Amino acid sequence: MGNNVALNTKYDGNSDYDDAAVTDNSRSYRPCSLDELVARTKFDKKEIQVIYQGFKQECPSENNLGIVNEQTFKNIFGQFFPFGDTSKYAHLIFSTFDLRSSGIVTFEDFLIGLSTLCRGTIEDRLKWVFKLYDTKKTGRLTKDDFHVIVCAVYSLLDNISNHYNDYITIQEHTATVFQKFDKLHQGYITIEDFIKICTQDPIIVQSIEALRGAI
Repeated sequence: MGNNVALNTKYDGNSDYDDAAVTDNSRSYRPCSLDELVARTKFDKKEIQVIYQGFKQECPSENNLGIVNEQTFKNIFGQFFPFGDTSKYAHLIFSTFDLRSSGIVTFEDFLIGLSTLCRGTIEDRLKWVFKLYDTKKTGRLTKDDFHVIVCAVYSLLDNISNHYNDYITIQEHTATVFQKFDKLHQGYITIEDFIKICTQDPIIVQSIEALRGAI
């Protein structure tokens, strides 16, 4: 997932994600049909088959169900940042893909999120990012939410060498970023505020638009 293996797998015409392969014996999970996935995402059938092949390669121990649990997700994510602590950031991303808060991400969950990030409008993608940042799931972003994200990023990039100095740096970084968004000094940021400020920042817009080239 992290290195786009799921995105770059070449289609060999023999993918097993087809209408004959979307039923399983699990009582708790029944995959959608290929037609349903096409209807729910912005991918066509061939693209979905390619992505499914990659998903199975990334999650070989669970591919019989087309699901991944959080620990497996963290293990996969950690492979791409071997010198950092990826657990915090991986947890946030996993929670955003876990649409039912069930502790598992199905292939459908993954595909819907991927469709939003790579094929959605800029507003769709910013809503996804807002959900990632909304760590307490309140519908509002506070400085505490930004602090969680900044800490996760510092850990991810292995920037924690002097814990005292980094604590100060993280606090300052959090305050600077939050102040940029909390222009009304309300102590929180609504999704409307977040989208408005992001779409007015050319650097943020460029970063979001770059996701369109992922697939």
